Amino acid sequence: MFKKEYKNNFACRFATKFLLLVSSFAAVLAVTEARSEGQIFKHRLSNGLEIVVKPDHRSPVAAVMVWYRAGSIDEVGGTTGIAHLLEHMMFQGTETLAPGEHAKKIAATGGRSNAFTSTDYTGYLQELHSSELELAIQLEADRMRNLLLQDEEFNNELRVVMEERRQRVDDNPRGLLMEQLASAMYVSHPYRNPIVGWMNDLENLTIQDAADWYDRWYVPNNAALVIAGDVETDEVVQLAEKYFGVIKEKQLPVRKPQEEPRRLGNRTVTVKANTTMMSQIQAYAVPKLKDVARDWEPYALYLLAGVLDGHAAARLHKRMVLEERIAHSVSVSYDGLGIGPGAFYVSYSPVGGGKLSDLDNSWKDEIARLVQDGVSETELSLVKAQVIAGQVFSSDSVLGQANRMGRMWAIGFEPDAPEAINEKLRLITPEEVQKVAAKYLVNAETVTAVLEPKTSK
Repeated sequence: MFKKEYKNNFACRFATKFLLLVSSFAAVLAVTEARSEGQIFKHRLSNGLEIVVKPDHRSPVAAVMVWYRAGSIDEVGGTTGIAHLLEHMMFQGTETLAPGEHAKKIAATGGRSNAFTSTDYTGYLQELHSSELELAIQLEADRMRNLLLQDEEFNNELRVVMEERRQRVDDNPRGLLMEQLASAMYVSHPYRNPIVGWMNDLENLTIQDAADWYDRWYVPNNAALVIAGDVETDEVVQLAEKYFGVIKEKQLPVRKPQEEPRRLGNRTVTVKANTTMMSQIQAYAVPKLKDVARDWEPYALYLLAGVLDGHAAARLHKRMVLEERIAHSVSVSYDGLGIGPGAFYVSYSPVGGGKLSDLDNSWKDEIARLVQDGVSETELSLVKAQVIAGQVFSSDSVLGQANRMGRMWAIGFEPDAPEAINEKLRLITPEEVQKVAAKYLVNAETVTAVLEPKTSK
């Protein structure tokens, strides 16, 4: 729910978009029912670049993506935001292309290009006519190999990122609340740092920081070329060998384990901002998905979130918004698909003049009722059906297929893992949903962020 990606479209960079949590299960699970035509093909070049291809010949379109296993999780103190800033710089010229020329070449074909930075990875995409496949691969290889960092472009993009932070966080009460929640949830884990970076760090970033990041992580043995669409696997491999194969691999930095220390009590942070509406986000520590075949709790937690808030008639909305009328809005989500720790979130805002304590009591009572009485088979089947329907819809485009495969690869799973994930979701029982609710949401240590209107003096 609250993990973010920052997207960057060069053509409209001054309207850089902020994307809330795209790492939910619904966004990344593949679906066997999708109307795709080919099986996933995998290949590795001698320099370590991984190639993942899903042919889909329904229309003459291809989605070409390059994923790097490098995100804000890899940043060190004083350099937060550098992963996102370097993503911006990847559109600002190479030894062979002028600033902005990459995006212009893709646009000239009728295609589009974009990029995004997450906690766990950075991705670049081109969606274009399949006849332009070679151009897209050539351009991506060029900026992996020949990025040219220049002071003027660096300073310009740094100002863009700083303004993005002001608009999306500093001047946005909800953005501030989410940022403070993350910093309270994690004592040592880098998930506590915002993807866009802390303002003080941004103010002190240098072009050398960007160059170091590029040299450290933007290497073929830390990347995957992921393609879905009207393509042939042999052609993809040939083109990848032609353009990426000449790039030398490098020794990657050693990534040490970064486990968050166990919480020793509840934590609460209050954020006062220019808002008229109070709201609260509460986070529970829960398992993430580690082993697709053996785990079951992550699947049960995901479906539990759906039972509580997966459709218009879900439990919390029905109770708190429609029946008791104490909540203006309520939201529940599970974030367990990533490199870092998993989390279960509940968020709500009281109606005008209402008390957060009333919503807290209603939430706890509903969880107690679920643990006591369980979940019906009908109720759970409805949630499962909605999950599958959502997956079918999201997998209908070649970009959606490439996005799911790349995201799976980036966090350490097989690109075709979604099929197994689907099957595991289907097998979850009402009793298992009941068990994870009792285990992780009752008498649990929590981290709470409260948004309050700033009082005038």
